[in-house]
Amino acid sequence: MYTLIKIAWRNIWRNKKRTILTMLSIILAIFLSLFTRSMQLGTFGSMINNAVKLSTGYIQIHKKGYWENKSINETFSQTSKINRTIEANNNVTIYLPRLESFALASSGEQTKGTMVTGTIPYHEDKLNEYSDKIIRGKYLQSDDKAILIGDELAGFLKVDVGDTLVLLGQGHHGVTAAAQYPIKGILHLPLPQLNKQLVMMPLKECQYFFAAENRLTSISIMLDDPELLDITSNEIISGLSNEYEVMTWQEMNKELVQFIDTKLVGGIIMLSILYIVIGFGVFGTVMMMTMERRKEFAIMVSIGMRKYKLLSVVFWETLLIGFVAIGIGLIIAYPLILYLSQNPIPLTGEFAESMKSVGSEPVMPFVSKPAIFINQTISVILLALIAVTYPLFFILKFDVKKAMRS
Repeated sequence: MYTLIKIAWRNIWRNKKRTILTMLSIILAIFLSLFTRSMQLGTFGSMINNAVKLSTGYIQIHKKGYWENKSINETFSQTSKINRTIEANNNVTIYLPRLESFALASSGEQTKGTMVTGTIPYHEDKLNEYSDKIIRGKYLQSDDKAILIGDELAGFLKVDVGDTLVLLGQGHHGVTAAAQYPIKGILHLPLPQLNKQLVMMPLKECQYFFAAENRLTSISIMLDDPELLDITSNEIISGLSNEYEVMTWQEMNKELVQFIDTKLVGGIIMLSILYIVIGFGVFGTVMMMTMERRKEFAIMVSIGMRKYKLLSVVFWETLLIGFVAIGIGLIIAYPLILYLSQNPIPLTGEFAESMKSVGSEPVMPFVSKPAIFINQTISVILLALIAVTYPLFFILKFDVKKAMRS
């Protein structure tokens, strides 16, 4: 076996141009497949991450019936039983109690409908790093009687840090909610819709504003391992009474799930077309290499080399070319994908607007998960093995005398 591998290694470098051409085909295959798949999964992962962290959480607890009408009247108290049920689950990393409702925000002649979110500033910052997203002003403290707003909302209302915003809405059980708050900071968030609507204040102040003391609209739960989402959700459901409703992020973001499923199918089709095109390229190169070596194969068989050994040599030649090319492709692709995963490509124009329309930041993110490199490497190896079937079939069937005269 060692001798055959040694012969195969020497053979592939007897014609350097032919070998390099074959390697370039495989390098292109591994690079394009890695780049495409990393971009696809990075885009979908960014959408899910934004929806989960900034909005619903992986799992959300709320009063039964709240999700259908999202009324401030469908609130609940955060009891010790709820806390114990959540904290007893080892897959839960953090949970955020929130009070959310709608209010009109007014400044001068400008008025706009907003989403008012009351949260615990420390926990919210720990999860979403809101303090790093402040572009002007300062982040909230738990005892502040002030608000943060999105930068696009600030632009529409023509306000800045230090200005006062008047909020008018409906509180718990029809109580009028009206107050004015100074703007402590202005945020820029990755979800465009939040930038246009978000008004954030400390949870206690929000409960006071809506006359909903010690009440919440939801508790958003983050997980250590999202793969255990269904198991964790069922465990939390079993620990709560029927008056509560526990929903996963897929149930609360059906439009996003449908969008991702559609794009995943499109992505797989696009990747399949890419494999077919590159596969034909590799196959064409291997076929050309085989036809050029007809006389060589005939001479080797005529001097006594058995066809099965010749088959082994050609097989190892293709395999060695494939492994070397894949290694080079990985060396080229990994640093680029790693850089892009940390520095997403900003988008402009119509593509950016389409990203915003589905609630995603207008960037092209990438991921550098090991599974992507393993899966695409296996796929390209399979392409190379399929391509080697032609020379193997040719060696089994070719006529030695005819090949010698060629």
